[in-house]
Amino acid sequence: MKMKTTHRLNEDITSGDLRSAYVQAPFDKGLEVLQDNGYDLISLQDNAKLRMQEGPQAYISQNGNWVSEEVPYIPYKGIYLSKAGILNRNAKKATQSHRDGTDFYLTDDQVEEYRSDCVLLSTSSRNFSIPTNRFNENEITLYAFGDQAEAYGNFLKENDINEMSIWLADMQDKPFARKLWFWGLVGNSGLGGIGRYLGYDNEVRGVRRNDIEGAPEKNFATGNKS
Repeated sequence: MKMKTTHRLNEDITSGDLRSAYVQAPFDKGLEVLQDNGYDLISLQDNAKLRMQEGPQAYISQNGNWVSEEVPYIPYKGIYLSKAGILNRNAKKATQSHRDGTDFYLTDDQVEEYRSDCVLLSTSSRNFSIPTNRFNENEITLYAFGDQAEAYGNFLKENDINEMSIWLADMQDKPFARKLWFWGLVGNSGLGGIGRYLGYDNEVRGVRRNDIEGAPEKNFATGNKS
C-alpha cells in the first residue's frame, strides 16, 4: 500500500505585522497546506519586507520560494510579470501539467486577465539584470516590490548584490504561463520564470496578518486554539 505523504507547515516568522510559513512540497500540495492553515501565497512585496525585517542570514533571505506573481508568455506581445494569479487558482492543473512535461496554456480570456494587471519584462526570451540602485525608478521593480522597492534595493546593495537577475524561458507559438520563483540572496535575489518545476518538492511560502494582541492563537499542530 502506498503511504500518503504528509507535508509539514514550517512557521519560521511569527513577530511583526506579518506571520510567515513555508511548506516543502509540490506547488499544489504546498498551497493547499498553506490555505488550510489560514495563509495566502506570499507576494514579492511581502517577501522583500520580511527579508529586510529578519536580516540577510535568515532562512527566508538565504532561500528561495514560489511567490504569488506569475510570468505569462504571449506570442507577438511579450513576456510579462503579472499579479493576476491564474496559476494560483488553477494550482492542481498547473502542477499536473509540469508533471506531464508540458505547460499551462492560456485561453484568450486568461491572456486578457493577465494583461490587465502586469508589467512588461521583455519582448524576447532574453535574460537581463536590474541594478539594485535603480529599484526606485525601474517600472519592473516598482511593480514587483511596491513601496518596498527602494528599501529592498538598498538592502541588496548593502549585502553586496549590485544587480538582480531576471531569467526567462523561450517563447512558444501559443501563450502559456510559468509560476515565479524568488531566489534567495545566494542567487542574487533573482526572479525566475523559466522552469517546469511545480511538481517538485520546493518551498511554497505563505503569509498572513499576525493575530491581534490578546486574541486566541490557533495551534496548527492540533487545530485547536490555545
